Amino acid sequence: MEKHLIGSGNTAEVFEWGDDKVLKLFYEGYPEIAVKNEYLNALAVKDLDFPKPIPYDLLKYEGRSGIVYDKVLGESLQDWVFKTGDLDKCAYYMANLHKRMQQFELEELPDYKEFLAYHIQNANKCKMTDKEEALQILQKLPEGNTLCHGDYHPGNILISGTETCVIDYMNLCRGSYLYDIARTVYLVEFTPVPENTADKESLLELKRTLADKYLSYMGIRRDMIKDYLKVIGVARTGECPNE
Repeated sequence: MEKHLIGSGNTAEVFEWGDDKVLKLFYEGYPEIAVKNEYLNALAVKDLDFPKPIPYDLLKYEGRSGIVYDKVLGESLQDWVFKTGDLDKCAYYMANLHKRMQQFELEELPDYKEFLAYHIQNANKCKMTDKEEALQILQKLPEGNTLCHGDYHPGNILISGTETCVIDYMNLCRGSYLYDIARTVYLVEFTPVPENTADKESLLELKRTLADKYLSYMGIRRDMIKDYLKVIGVARTGECPNE
């Protein structure tokens, strides 16, 4: 089947696959177990009532692993907000969809604490005292079975008109609902901006403002997630050491 590239990211390219489907084709050398996990995660949530592309097949194509999904029309919410400048509406869309997801509990998904503990232990750039403190805080954080996306940010939300849907199921887990909210705040506000970015300070302020507006629509204060943010910050250095 002839492929037509319609998008690309850090781990995969997305191609049209027939009239109503797409093929998310992971880059050569990407771990097959990670691709399989995403497929199984997508299957685990496919019948839940929130908008998302449905998975159809796990396959090999030209030596690369891929997943066939529904084709979803639209652009990323990240592109949309840079185009429109409407931070308030972006935050509203983010919160509204996130609340729909957080209605569900899935006991069969991995525990968020296991994910964080693994990456904290592999955070080789962190001082041992910081890692030990993060693990102690993590131990005291609440358990939970709330569905957590684990990578919920405007780049993983598609928008068409006023309709949104969430993509990318690689980091799905279960845990406290506050974990996934804190993870979103971290991804929106605290992931680094390249040094050569034009008007870097304005972009940093935009990120902070979007995070604040998102929290407001979620009905969450920053003091409610401060321990989560501290733990996520240490774990992130193990998860993305080159970030």
